[in-house]
Amino acid sequence: MKKIEGGICAVKGVTANGIKPGKMGITVIRAEGPAAGVFTKNKVTAAPVVLSKGVIETQHRLSAIIANSGNANAFTGDDGFLDAMEMASALSESLDLEPDTVAVASTGVIGRKLDVSWIREHLPEVLEGLGSSPECSLAATKAIMTTDKAVKEVAVELDCGVRIGAIAKGSGMIEPNMGTMLCFAYTDALVPADVLDSALRIAVDKTFNMVVVDGDTSTNDMVLFTSTCKSGIKPCMECLDEFEDALVYAFTDLAKKMARDGEGATKLIEARVTGAKTSEDARLAAKAIVRSPLVKSAIFGKDPNWGRVVAAAGYSGAELEQERLSLSFSAEGETVELVKSGEVSRASDLALLKKIMANEEIIIILDFGTGEESATAWGCDLTYDYVRINAEYTT
Repeated sequence: MKKIEGGICAVKGVTANGIKPGKMGITVIRAEGPAAGVFTKNKVTAAPVVLSKGVIETQHRLSAIIANSGNANAFTGDDGFLDAMEMASALSESLDLEPDTVAVASTGVIGRKLDVSWIREHLPEVLEGLGSSPECSLAATKAIMTTDKAVKEVAVELDCGVRIGAIAKGSGMIEPNMGTMLCFAYTDALVPADVLDSALRIAVDKTFNMVVVDGDTSTNDMVLFTSTCKSGIKPCMECLDEFEDALVYAFTDLAKKMARDGEGATKLIEARVTGAKTSEDARLAAKAIVRSPLVKSAIFGKDPNWGRVVAAAGYSGAELEQERLSLSFSAEGETVELVKSGEVSRASDLALLKKIMANEEIIIILDFGTGEESATAWGCDLTYDYVRINAEYTT
C-alpha cells in the first residue's frame, strides 16, 4: 500500500467539483455504485441525514452526492426535509439520475432555513467544472469547509492496484458517535455493498469514533463509502484484510487532520492506552483523556500536569488498578517516563519533559498493566481561540 495524490479523484469513476464564493458552498461528487454509510446518533437529526440514511438503507447504492456548507438544514422541520429533497431533485434533473440514489449532506448553522434557490442558482457553475483532476477533488473539499482551516483529503493505492480516496470536513462539534463530521470515501474495488458496510464500520470505529475536539456530537454527521467497481479487481479473502487496513489507514490520516485542525487548536494530542483487560476499557480511557478539558488546557499551557491524565482514566468507566499504571509523555521519538507501575518517577528528565510539552504533537502513553488490549484516540488542546470562534459562530 502506498499513499498517492488526487484525493477522491484518484479513484477511477469519480468526478467532483465545488465552489465557495462566501460562507455558502456547494460540492457535487458523481460516482455510481454500491454504497454504505454511517450516521450521527444525535436524536436531533438533520434533514439531509434522514434523507441520505434512507437512500443507503433502501437502495444500497449511490449515483451522486450533493453537499452544502454554511447552513446545516437541521431543526428545520418538514420544510427542511423538503429542501433536502429539492437539493437531490435539482442534481438528479441536471445529471439525469434517479433522485432516490442521490445523497444529500449539509453543514453549518443549526435552526435556519436553507436557501435552496441559491443552491439551484449556483449548481450549473459547479456542474460545469465537474472533473477527475486533483484540483477538482481539492475544490470539492474546500467547498464543504466551515471553521476548518486545513484541507482534509487522502488517497491510497493497494498492492493489487485498488484505490481508496476520501475527503472530509470537521473542526468543531467533534465527539463521534458512529460517524462524525462529513466524510465522502470512494474505492474502485469490485465489491458489493455489504463488504463496503463491514469495512466502513470497522474503520470508523477505529478512527473517526476515536476523535474528540470538544465533546459535542453534531446533528449532521455522516460518512458515505461508495465503490465505482471501475478497477475490475475483486479482492480475494486475503486481500480483503488489506482493503480494510487501507481504509483504516486513510481514515486515520483524516482523523488526525481533524484533531490537529480542531477549532483554535495549537497542538495534536494522541492518547495511547495499552495493557488493558478489554478493548472497550482501552477505548473508554483513551477517549476520556483527549476529552478532558483539564488535560486539554494543560497541554495548551505546556504544563506537564500528568495527574489530570490518570484522573481522566480513573473516571472513564474503564476497569483499572492504579498501582499497576505506567505513564509516559512522548514527542518526536523522545520519551519521559512519569509513572512506573503505580510509582511516581523521581528521576524524570525535566529538561526533556519541557521540550516535549513545547512540541506541536504530544503522545500520551498510559499502560494499564492488566491485559493485552489497546486503543488510540486523538484530540487537541483547548485554547482561548476555541472560545472566541464558538462565541462568534453566528455573528
